[in-house]
Parts: sequence; C-alpha cells; structure tokens
Amino acid sequence: MPAIEHKTRTQLAAEAIREKILRGEIKAGEQLRQAALAEELNISRIPVREALMQLEAEGLVEFEAHKGATATKLSTDQVTELFELRALLETELLRLSIPKLQEKHLLHSEALLEKMAKAYDDKNSIDDWSSLNSQFHLSLYEAANRPLTFELVQNLNTNADRYVRANLMLAGGTSKAEAEHAKLLKLCRQGKTEAACALLRQHILSAADDIIDMLTEQ
Repeated sequence: MPAIEHKTRTQLAAEAIREKILRGEIKAGEQLRQAALAEELNISRIPVREALMQLEAEGLVEFEAHKGATATKLSTDQVTELFELRALLETELLRLSIPKLQEKHLLHSEALLEKMAKAYDDKNSIDDWSSLNSQFHLSLYEAANRPLTFELVQNLNTNADRYVRANLMLAGGTSKAEAEHAKLLKLCRQGKTEAACALLRQHILSAADDIIDMLTEQ
C-alpha cells in the first residue's frame, strides 16, 4: 500500500508541474527548486525529484550541472523537423504494412480507437490519450516488418509526445483527430494504400501546424 501512495504522489506532482510548464506559469529556462515545489504541493522532496526526472524524459525539464532542474523551451523549429520526419517515415511504413495487415492487426487498432474515445473529453486523461495515440499509429505499421524504421518512428513519437500533450492541454478538442483516425483505419481495412498514406501525411503535418500556431500564440 505505501508504494501505491508514493507512486500517486509522484504522478500528481508530475501532472501539476507539467501543467505549469505547458501553461507558461513556469517560463522556459526557469529554475525548478525542489524545496519550493514540495512546499507548494504539500509533499516531500523525493516525489518532486522523481516527478522532475519523469518530466526530463518527456523533454519538459533538463538537469544542468551547478544549476539543477530547469524548464526547457518548446521549439517550433523542432516541431517542424520532428513531424516532417514522422510524415516521411510513417507513410512509408504504412505503405509497406497495408498489404500485410491481418484481421488481428486491425482488431487491435480498433480496440485502441475505442480506448481513445473514452479519453477524448477527459482532461485528466491527457497522458492516456497521448500514449494511446502513439500506440494506434504504431499498430498500423507493425505488419511492415521493418524493425529499424519502426524503432526510429517510436523514438520520433516519444520526442513529439510533449508537443502533443501541450496541444491537448492548451488547445483542447480532439474531434478532428478522432475522425481522421477512424477514416485512416477504414482505408487500411479497405486496402486503399495511396489514399491511406495521403491521409496519414496530411494528419501528421496538420497536427504540426496546429502545434506551431499554439506555440506562436503563446
């Protein structure tokens, strides 16, 4: 039982600090003092440090020698490069995957869409939605049997995740993504490779445009 409570405190701390960073309450480059955060959140320093390490993995925090933890800057240049690379590699994987997709692959993708639908309108499910979003995309590429490219795409999705979370938290609304995901899966099931790849490219690059607009407005 104590381990569960400890994990909960760490997760709550991560969510609170993440929201402050994404909303701009904590500015880029600002030092994150563990003692002050622990006092503000009414918890000990240990879960705060664990939360900061979790946020470091998400790219929202970085640890510097003699300075400690600071908030990183969300970069429009990085968004452009990340999502262009995603569009390039993911459309190629999808092109190779569609002819090899079996019913088990499609059923797995459908199950992920159902889980995403339950998380769409719940602000507290941003982490779940973001994770399921990546899982859904990757589920469509597994049949391509290109392990090295698949691993590269996984890494790109991990790096893009903080931008997806920021867009969800600040802009809200995922009905457009929901409709596009459903249409993409339908095209995959129908074996319409060119149409599916065109939609996937548009879907990824459109998300990048939305994120860049959000960051520019900030």
